Amino acid sequence: MSLQIVAVVALVITLVITLGIAGLVLFTAQIARRVERALPPTGRFIEIDGARIHYVERGTGAVTLLLVHGLGGNARHYTHSLVERLAHEFRVIVMERPGSGYSTRAAGAEAGPIAQAETVAAFIRALGLDRPVLVGHSLGGAIALATAVAHPSHVRALALIAPLTILPDTPPAVFKGLMVASPLVRKAISWTLATPLAMARREVLLGAIFGPEAVPADFALAGGGMLGMRPSAFMAAATDVMAVPADMPRLAQRYHALSMPIAVLFGTHDRILDPQRHGEALGEMIPTMQLEWVEGAGHMLPLTVPDRVAHFVASVAARAG
Repeated sequence: MSLQIVAVVALVITLVITLGIAGLVLFTAQIARRVERALPPTGRFIEIDGARIHYVERGTGAVTLLLVHGLGGNARHYTHSLVERLAHEFRVIVMERPGSGYSTRAAGAEAGPIAQAETVAAFIRALGLDRPVLVGHSLGGAIALATAVAHPSHVRALALIAPLTILPDTPPAVFKGLMVASPLVRKAISWTLATPLAMARREVLLGAIFGPEAVPADFALAGGGMLGMRPSAFMAAATDVMAVPADMPRLAQRYHALSMPIAVLFGTHDRILDPQRHGEALGEMIPTMQLEWVEGAGHMLPLTVPDRVAHFVASVAARAG
């Protein structure tokens, strides 16, 4: 084969690859626009340390509940079913973590639970909240713990729902696709492969996250599931996942200092975080902690058993006085 033919073949291959990438970028941008038209922000925004934080507020009770969502989540994970069950008694605020939902992450900001806890503490101060009960689900549980460890005077009590409490030996299989070390590669994937792959594997991903319970029929819209199709959602989740290992061991070393009321609610059949490792093990480090179980339930308790979660949160608030 002559050099001219080789050059032409190489050029054709380059053009095909370039057009393929451009097509994926355009497809991703189109899906993101459609999702944001269908699910616009429903709350308010506040600037916190260079980040633009989106939050939703309901109710006017004397005690404030500050809800922090988990990995890849957004405010609608709570507003789907849980907030309405609490707002008649409490002031309920759902904060979308930096980079998640409609919140942005400041350029160059760290993403580990300890750094995100500083954002939560700054958010509490900025809104003038009087020692809220901090409610954290999954990764949000680790961030709630980190907030209480670093700023105990900011927190009345902790109500933790299927929380991440220690560094797992291996990440949940469903999240392994998020483990991309290079920020540049993360960004490239988020704008090319992440959205079509998420759409193609939707049933598998949701089955793993919600199982053994069924995914709510309206999760895509009312539960905010579609917001996870945007490139920013992949970027935020991958960044969060890669930042966890550096923080969890040193965070766990400080749990013994916590003295406020703390309770944990776990589904016995959680497929994402092992209930014994993340629930019972935390109880060994914090002897005053209360651990409750939801028999047969999985990981997404705020969406699948909202009545049980609402009762759990209200009981923690009552203990706090």
